[in-house]
Amino acid sequence: MLERIRIGLPIGRPRTRPGAVAAGKAYSSRGNRAYLRRRGIKAVIPEKADQAANRKKRGSRGGRPVRHDPNLYKEPNAVERCVNRVKEWRGLAFRFDKTPGSYLAGLHLRGAVLWLRSLRPA
Repeated sequence: MLERIRIGLPIGRPRTRPGAVAAGKAYSSRGNRAYLRRRGIKAVIPEKADQAANRKKRGSRGGRPVRHDPNLYKEPNAVERCVNRVKEWRGLAFRFDKTPGSYLAGLHLRGAVLWLRSLRPA
């Protein structure tokens, strides 16, 4: 998923490497962190309790604790709310579209509807 990210800027080509990626504890694997580190992206992912316990159990061989910025971690709340708004459309929530193209078209349509609704006065 990270390879498809495009951050549009007012001028120039879209950026393909964000400054930071915030994710939930489910994405706290060593592989995900290594991938982000290789690309020079800051990982804002809290460590799972069992991973922390295993690291501590290994002592000095367990490595350093992961750095986590709690202020940056609060920002994905807006993304989660947007995902919930997108999933209000039953076809997108349950993935009724069988082809990736038609599913992507539904996502674009739902995004346009949400954007247009945000433009009208309350």
